[in-house]
Amino acid sequence: MKTLILQLLASLVDSARDLLPIVLVISFFQLVVLGQPFPDLLDMLWGMLLVLLGLALFVQGLKLGLFPIGESLAWDFAAKGSLIWLLIFSFALGFGTTVAEPALIAVANEAANVAAAGGWIADDPAARERYGNGLRVTVALSVGAALVIGVIRILRGFPIHTLIIAGYIGVAIMTFFAPPEIIGIAYDSGGVTTSTITVPLVAALGVGLASSIQGRNPMLDGFGLIAFASLTPMVFVMAYGALL
Repeated sequence: MKTLILQLLASLVDSARDLLPIVLVISFFQLVVLGQPFPDLLDMLWGMLLVLLGLALFVQGLKLGLFPIGESLAWDFAAKGSLIWLLIFSFALGFGTTVAEPALIAVANEAANVAAAGGWIADDPAARERYGNGLRVTVALSVGAALVIGVIRILRGFPIHTLIIAGYIGVAIMTFFAPPEIIGIAYDSGGVTTSTITVPLVAALGVGLASSIQGRNPMLDGFGLIAFASLTPMVFVMAYGALL
């Protein structure tokens, strides 16, 4: 318990240090450039305290739970020696973490509201829910596919830059054929996948898998899965928009 408390205190200090530049920038522009006091100062300070506590707890949770379990699962599947199960696990991990990603849920709901307001879909709750859920599932499927590609890359030792270049060529090609209304959503979908839930588990999977395979360097081969996870949603969402 004492060790846990000390780790939490260390996380609080680190989080406060990370938040300090943001606080200084906001304070400078509010007080010096605009020359105005902070509105609702007490509420703002209370909110910043909650952000500090939440960030510290989140980081500590990653260290204690998500990173170890991601790495241990990668080790176990590699030791089991079953490529099929490893790929199934990678796809399920990518799909499950992404479909529950809060940032993706927010973007999908906003996209559904804008699509309804613009007359692209029917302006009723059922149509908006179908559109938003379809967008979430599409992005989740794309991240699952991205992890499968990334795991195969680690296993076979393919150079990451070749696959990334090929992927962005595919994005550029899809941009010319996708409906204009979906392009911005597709590009944003690539960004929201790399958020609070997806990134820790995906990074842990890549590092754990590369560490467990002889001849693979975790620094060279373990990272890069997140790049695939942010690339493939753009292609999948543009295809989703073209099929609607």
